[in-house]
Amino acid sequence: QVQNTSSLTLRYSMQLGSLSPTRDRDQQKLPAFLTSSLQRTESVGTQNYSGLSVFSIFPTEGELLAGKSQDFVVTFSPDHESLYYSDCLKVVLFGKKVAHEIQLKGAARDHPMFVEGGVPLDVPVESLAGTFPVSLWGAPKGGNVLPHKILKPVKSILLMMEYIEGESSPVPAVTELRVGAIQTAQFASKKNVEFSLDNLPLLQQKGFAVEAATGTVEPGRVKRIRVSWLPPADLGAGDPLLVPALLTLKGDIKESYRVLFMAKVVSAC
Repeated sequence: QVQNTSSLTLRYSMQLGSLSPTRDRDQQKLPAFLTSSLQRTESVGTQNYSGLSVFSIFPTEGELLAGKSQDFVVTFSPDHESLYYSDCLKVVLFGKKVAHEIQLKGAARDHPMFVEGGVPLDVPVESLAGTFPVSLWGAPKGGNVLPHKILKPVKSILLMMEYIEGESSPVPAVTELRVGAIQTAQFASKKNVEFSLDNLPLLQQKGFAVEAATGTVEPGRVKRIRVSWLPPADLGAGDPLLVPALLTLKGDIKESYRVLFMAKVVSAC
């Protein structure tokens, strides 16, 4: 909702960054993940493969009388799975004055279950060419080269934890993962999502404690998996610790996430 608090009638337009005539020119630079900046600052991120805008707004222009307000409807219509849909919506007055900038973000998933948390190991900029399964090719003796196996990429999550050394009472480093089940009209099934994390004995041996390593999530709910870490006695000074584990989700399909538990000891300032 936009409200006109002035005594004038304001002529406005609502402009999306993805539809800007200068967008191609603005994109002629290295993306943030290839530069020194680790922040995901792209105002216009992933867009639809179809070329149609993933976000739309109505109305797009008009006049706003003094003291009045106008409701705007923003629609999100993705055509493929991504966590990084984004756009910048500008409220422009009289065709030149930018009164407000509103960041739009969206996520779309192919299946009604997801895992959140940790440090992203992917990049927020995608190719409009799409992605396809990777094939392994092998040549039998005396025969043609034929595909014999299709690999489905396994998503990876990095959990980084830092234990502060030198404090009077040891406080474990803590982080969490979140397992969720989406409830929408498209996925009307009331089936719960089951999850389980393997490699628990090794995690415990290395000082990790995982709460709720197995369980179920009801549609429309999120389950938090708390992870804490205390360095084991045999951990060498300054040595980072890395333990992999597989988090498996079962809902309408079966999905696996490779979780990398990374921990280190840092000195208190």
